Amino acid sequence: MISVTIEREGAERRIAAFAVEGHANYAKAGKDIVCAGVSAISVGTVNAIESLAGVELPAVMKNGWLSSDIPRLPDAEADGRMQLLLESMVVMLGTIAQSYDKHVVIHDKSAGR
Repeated sequence: MISVTIEREGAERRIAAFAVEGHANYAKAGKDIVCAGVSAISVGTVNAIESLAGVELPAVMKNGWLSSDIPRLPDAEADGRMQLLLESMVVMLGTIAQSYDKHVVIHDKSAGR
């Protein structure tokens, strides 16, 4: 199963970190559409943040694992763009989790919980 953890902070519930780990085991390697979808969304979001917000996240990626802390940017406009992209990632991953709930779970939590 793929586990997605979204860490939030503050009253605005800003995304402060995320982690995607595990394998969907929906199909054989190379044919697993669930794993491919989750990978495309999560890696694509990291790439989009770099391209559109100009921020290189401190992301770590290994086989079946991607995580990153999300810095608070001094430029409020760039920080807002980055947060919008991250929230979009959460929505897209949530859509996959709704359709393939035996293969993807999302833990969306506030700091201190």
